[in-house]
Amino acid sequence: MVEKINASDAMLKVMEAWGIDHIFGLPGGSFDSTMNALHNRQKTMRYIQVRHEEVGTLAAAGEAKVTGKIAAAFGSAGPGAVHLLNGLYDAKYDNVPMLALVGQVATNMMNTDYFQEMNENPMFADVAVYNRTVMTAAQMPAVVDQAIQQAYKHNGVAVVTIPTDLGWQAIDDNFEPTANLFQQGHYPLPRTTDITDALKLIKAAKHPIIYFGQGAKAAGQQIGALSEKLKMPMMSSALAKGIIADQNPAYMVSAGRVATKPGVDLAKAADLILFVGSNYEFGAYFFKPDAKFIQIDIDATKIGHRHHVDVGILADAKTALQALLDASQAVETPTDFYQAAMANKANWEDWKAGFTESDQVPMRVEPVFKAINEMANDDAIFNLDVGNVSIDGVRFLDMHPGQKMTLSAWYATMGCAVPAAIGTQTAFPDRQVWSISGDGGFTMVMQDIITQAKYQMPIINVVLSNDSFGFIEAEQDDKGQPHSGVAIQGADYGAVATALGAQGFTVHNLTELKTAFAAAKIAKGPVVIDVKIANERPLPVEQLVIDPETQDPQAVEAFIKKYHAQGLIPFRAILEQYEA
Repeated sequence: MVEKINASDAMLKVMEAWGIDHIFGLPGGSFDSTMNALHNRQKTMRYIQVRHEEVGTLAAAGEAKVTGKIAAAFGSAGPGAVHLLNGLYDAKYDNVPMLALVGQVATNMMNTDYFQEMNENPMFADVAVYNRTVMTAAQMPAVVDQAIQQAYKHNGVAVVTIPTDLGWQAIDDNFEPTANLFQQGHYPLPRTTDITDALKLIKAAKHPIIYFGQGAKAAGQQIGALSEKLKMPMMSSALAKGIIADQNPAYMVSAGRVATKPGVDLAKAADLILFVGSNYEFGAYFFKPDAKFIQIDIDATKIGHRHHVDVGILADAKTALQALLDASQAVETPTDFYQAAMANKANWEDWKAGFTESDQVPMRVEPVFKAINEMANDDAIFNLDVGNVSIDGVRFLDMHPGQKMTLSAWYATMGCAVPAAIGTQTAFPDRQVWSISGDGGFTMVMQDIITQAKYQMPIINVVLSNDSFGFIEAEQDDKGQPHSGVAIQGADYGAVATALGAQGFTVHNLTELKTAFAAAKIAKGPVVIDVKIANERPLPVEQLVIDPETQDPQAVEAFIKKYHAQGLIPFRAILEQYEA
């Protein structure tokens, strides 16, 4: 005789079969059957109580970004469901699998304008690759099984809405999940003709570069080897930082606004781009319109999506790059372009190093990131918020393979760092986890420092407080607007953190910074370090006016005067010397 089990318990058994052993969320009356199931299965399914459903989905998104595996969150009917959306969109646009369980009123109350009832499916239609409402108790485990399949297949969000009465109903405990049958990662091999054509284009180019995204996260060794063999400098999307060590002299990091100067210079100078595992949306603004493109991607719809492509290679990044390595001949003598790129990177590193010991008050950000780099473990996970902190993190975090970074890259939602740190620390309890936020992003979600305190998560939260939405302030400056709505009422976030159960510090100078970091190094629970920094715009490397030999000398003088506080000196645009 088949044993019986409540449908909600059967659903959790399916999730466990797929490797999900915890879920983020906030309880509600429409979710009571699942909360009961979480209690029943607490030995195999851990419930992480957050203080806002948005934090739950952002935590799950952060977890999925570093693990590559599906993560789960839930919300109850009505407002709980609505609160899920922001984190779901973050997962959607950064292409990570997520399961969202959504409460609904009982089936006999649906379509009656009952308390907190709403038609939830249309709300999730855009964000989800799979969006279904369970119709019978018996189908609940099957629907969730299919939802997880689809989330993995499409690297996206699956939403399952559950009327609360169905979860209480007893069903046969005989459903067999498909987790052990599901397969992915089987991609076509690159065509020999495409590899040959790509190498011909690379050989003919004068300024070839490699640009890679997070789709190349398993191909760091091949990227570095190809760069060295063919003497092609490298750059990447911001999300791909860490695949190649920042100390590699041929790696220029990124272009755009969240960028470095050598990254911007390289993008503008390249006449051929080997574009690997990326869907970078701003390439048209920085790459030359007539540059040749070789694009490697596992998704045929991405090839040519952002710009013209001369050779498209449909294959896994690691496999395609290895094929290029095997079929290519080494370039023995580095070109002037390659050496110029290396010199440009060295120049940039020297410029950055000049500020790491600054005793300026309010503080500069460079000493803060120096302290982070010195304390960071080899397997540290950095969770960056958006805004100026993204620019500073991409520039000043000294990362290498083994470390990981999360960022709300495409969706760019403020307040993502603290939740992502909760998610990544839950997934990797034995690794060092950081959240790095501006005061704007931190104040959106700082209530969930309570969550970190409740579960004694040893997260190091760094808050860069400048009393401004600095990223937006800079946009208003660029457009000639007056500053409007960007000033933030300041607070002592170290004291706030202490009140919320964490160990809090408020830092105004180098001495206080060193004291706070020394305490954070030995802390057993969460730490919040509120660093009061100057409201200075990060150097806008995407619009530098610093070379009087190639730019209007009066404009150069005005630009340097404007950024004089940053110690800017008019160094030559090195790549342009070789272009001449």
